[in-house]
Amino acid sequence: LTAMGEPSMDPTMPAADSTAQQDSLFSMMDVFLISLITGLFTYWFFFRKKKEEVPDLPKMQSVAAPVRDSSFIEKMKKTGRNIVVFYGSQTGTAEEFANRLSKDAHRYGLRGMAADPEEYDLSDLSRLSEIDKSLAVFCMATYGEGDPTDNAQDFYDWLQEADADLSGLRFAVFGLGNKTYEHFNAMGKYVDKRLEELGAQRIFELGLGDDDGNLEEDFITWREQFWPAVCEHFGVEATGEESSIRQYELVVHTDVNMNKVYTGEMGRLKSYENQKPPFDAKNPFLAQVTENRKLNEGGERHLMHLELDISNSKIRYESGDHVAVYPANDSSLVNQIGEILGTDLDTVMSLNNLDEESNKKHPFPCPTSYRTALTYYLDITNPPRTNVLYELAQYASDAGEQERLRKMASSAAEGKALYLSWVVEARRNILAILQDMPSLHPPIDHLCELLPRLQARYYSIASSSKVHPNSIHICAVMVEYETKTGRLNKGVATNWLKSKVPEQNGSSSLVPMYVRKSQFRLPFKPSTPVIMIGPGTGIAPFIGFIQERAWLKQQGKEVGETVLYYGCRHEREDYLYREELAHFQKEGVLTQLNVAFSRDQAEKVYVQHLLKKNKENVWKLVNEGMAHIYVCGDARNMARDVQNTFYEIVSEFGNMSQPQAVDYVKKLMTKGRYSLDVWS
Repeated sequence: LTAMGEPSMDPTMPAADSTAQQDSLFSMMDVFLISLITGLFTYWFFFRKKKEEVPDLPKMQSVAAPVRDSSFIEKMKKTGRNIVVFYGSQTGTAEEFANRLSKDAHRYGLRGMAADPEEYDLSDLSRLSEIDKSLAVFCMATYGEGDPTDNAQDFYDWLQEADADLSGLRFAVFGLGNKTYEHFNAMGKYVDKRLEELGAQRIFELGLGDDDGNLEEDFITWREQFWPAVCEHFGVEATGEESSIRQYELVVHTDVNMNKVYTGEMGRLKSYENQKPPFDAKNPFLAQVTENRKLNEGGERHLMHLELDISNSKIRYESGDHVAVYPANDSSLVNQIGEILGTDLDTVMSLNNLDEESNKKHPFPCPTSYRTALTYYLDITNPPRTNVLYELAQYASDAGEQERLRKMASSAAEGKALYLSWVVEARRNILAILQDMPSLHPPIDHLCELLPRLQARYYSIASSSKVHPNSIHICAVMVEYETKTGRLNKGVATNWLKSKVPEQNGSSSLVPMYVRKSQFRLPFKPSTPVIMIGPGTGIAPFIGFIQERAWLKQQGKEVGETVLYYGCRHEREDYLYREELAHFQKEGVLTQLNVAFSRDQAEKVYVQHLLKKNKENVWKLVNEGMAHIYVCGDARNMARDVQNTFYEIVSEFGNMSQPQAVDYVKKLMTKGRYSLDVWS
């Protein structure tokens, strides 16, 4: 090889020169080889000597490995548990259901524990049969487009790759999903099917909860049939009625160092004062609001554009990702709860888990004040679930109110109907229930134990990191509506965001946030055409996409057709980002801008109608141009109508039957050419 010092022979070289060259070459080669062999031998000799001089140490295998903290089996044995309820939870509901099931177990002479699969080694499932009358229950929520929740991702990956023998495992699954989504309850269905494939024994049928209907009722219905099946399988009987068992005990701190008290942090104490990356759900970054402007020119709604400064945070994002923000409850709601319960909200307290072996020491960061808990940690605006009503009933001094609460928490048809109408459909939150039941005065610490955690809110990022590396943009509509009881309910996060104005009088508005990665991505090749469909605030990720395509074009890249289908109610009222879109169109980045104004004429016009109008061009882009399709916005109606429109277009121009067209679109989804970022 030339690289090793063997020059190529020139055929025109004179013979004598060639011979001399060869002699020289061989002598050089001899020297090189002898040097190489000598060097290798010397290196081996000294290396071998060094190894011999190293004293013999005990081998790692000979040291008994300590019991891993991640073994839920060892923990169950140590604490006398025989039922473990794993939860895959993104918004806290699956975790709440898991806690309720684990508490139920004591009624049957069994002991349960709720467990986060992220904290344990799930390969230990094969050992669960070592425990008598053992059972694994899985409350699994589906996130996004059939994805596992963040905390169940490792479990999902393990299930896909596992070849474990789970023949001794007994299990049951309750899935939490939403029928408006394409992949309804995909995670629950997969876990149920996969566990059976690995040899596990299903002791009760898969439960499918639908959040688009009445998730609470679905859970109660499944649960009231699940426990009799457990009793029959293990030959046990209920030991009594459901009873109120406190999980946490109250400790009031009268003399406490305020530097040790949580004031709204999600994880580490003082993390908002001393920010350290990396930033995530347990360690959010406090981003400064640099812009907050109203987007719409008229109408009753308030649509807004916010910009969050992420300079020096080391946060990286891509177009299509989601930003999660932690909101705060309205202080007037918090104060009213305090007044009704006659509590000093500034009392500093801790709620400590009575189960000392539990990984969850407190229901929220403690010590803290009741005011902080009700403002930053607890959900006080959503209608409470039936288990909360059941626990609260004991604190109603009026027999009629107590009976009403117990009835709504029961599994009787009449009780379910009453809960649906009086709580769910009337959108009564905990404050409204306390107001409408004057004799109900629960201790505030028990109320704080019962209320679910206030969750982060996710928004599609409305910017490109190529153009705005130090800023994340949000597009949102303020939620506000009147309930059947005449109350004005306001969305927690959007009303809180509305109040976040850029720096004024030296004080800045800060938003705790982090970025959640998404699969909603522009094509790898910029030359690939894209069709984007996003009415209303569904336009958010497409502002980022268009910014990125414009940036790529400026870099000299060949950028394919960029087509947008956008919709709003009225052209003169809520046409979002009108000027920006006009600019992108003028620059030639946005090659097609199709806007549906639904209420500017007698007959309503939506994005799917414009797709039908341009069906030939749409088919050409998809079929010949290999375009990628993106849909963002309402899952319940818009996303479904748009998908049906694509079925029609594919059927007509692809000469396919309806089932073939459906299969064609489903294959586009599988290949990543039809992507959804939708909500209901």
